[in-house]
Amino acid sequence: MEESGSAEYHVMITTTLAGESFSRQLDSIVRAYDETAFLLGRRVRPVFKRYFLSDAANQFKSLPTSDECAVSVVEQPPLDGTKIALWAYFVEGAERVSTKSGLNAVAHGNYLHLWQGGACAPDLKSEVATRALLMDYSLKLEDEGCSLADNCARTWFFVHDVDVNYAGVVKGRNEMFKVSGLTKDTHYIASTGINGCHADSRVSVAMDTYSIKGLKPGQMGYLYAPEYLNPTYEYGVAFERGTYIDYGDRRHVFISGTASINNRGEVEHKGDIRLQTLRMWKNVGALLNEGGCGWDEVCHMIVYLRDIADYGVVKEMFDTEFPTVPKVIVLAPVCRPEWLIEMECAAVVETETQYDVF
Repeated sequence: MEESGSAEYHVMITTTLAGESFSRQLDSIVRAYDETAFLLGRRVRPVFKRYFLSDAANQFKSLPTSDECAVSVVEQPPLDGTKIALWAYFVEGAERVSTKSGLNAVAHGNYLHLWQGGACAPDLKSEVATRALLMDYSLKLEDEGCSLADNCARTWFFVHDVDVNYAGVVKGRNEMFKVSGLTKDTHYIASTGINGCHADSRVSVAMDTYSIKGLKPGQMGYLYAPEYLNPTYEYGVAFERGTYIDYGDRRHVFISGTASINNRGEVEHKGDIRLQTLRMWKNVGALLNEGGCGWDEVCHMIVYLRDIADYGVVKEMFDTEFPTVPKVIVLAPVCRPEWLIEMECAAVVETETQYDVF
């Protein structure tokens, strides 16, 4: 567990019970989570959780039911040989708030943080499903006096069979963003679009989201690192490489799913997992630096691999370079087959601005 700035905690909970039944591994995760929550104290509450499962269709029904925060569940098998891992985000002093929209909300200071986990539209093709998900989310934000363009800081799209269905996600998202005023001349949203399966086999796309109500104009900004990466619209997709939110006492930085790409939109080091990992780190490091922070401020990492055979070398590289950062490495093919690895992360850095404190 790592503390990420004042009164925020990002926790990656894993189990060492590889080879044991799912029920035993789940019990281990739940005990560790409960112990963590107890140690953090009564004033610290969870605001978001994501379970990474190895077989969602069989395991989902066994997960504990809870309405304490937004919960995301995705089949992205942990590559340490276990069946389950959990990412949990805790905030001290956050108060649960009921909403007209049904979005999970916590009030903290003068802000309302709106989380959504596992939104899906069964029986729809990926393009139609993506449009439906974003339309529904836009309407929910309207219910809260918010909008995609002004308040949404982060999205995740989990795409069943990403090699087949990602093109539909891109088309559906591009169309919905255009009608929402999100264009190359305004801005997009930090995002990860990655392979991930829902427990319901009919679901082609599932979506997690995070928005903040109470932001002032200019409080949210975007990261580009143009010497290393090109604008995503140049190769037909619509997301930001990274987003930051300035508060009076800190800056939150969200780095989108990032792979081994150059500033012409080309895959670097095809077929070489070590070199792709190094180039990916270079890209992420440039985005972090542009956001006014570095690797020391990173509070969690999620690493996605296409090929299970690359796990050993990637784990060794990450453990050597980032031994104390909470992280999980999962099996999840990236949106281009040539990309063997992708990662996302978040960071928190102390700062002082004219905005209200977090």
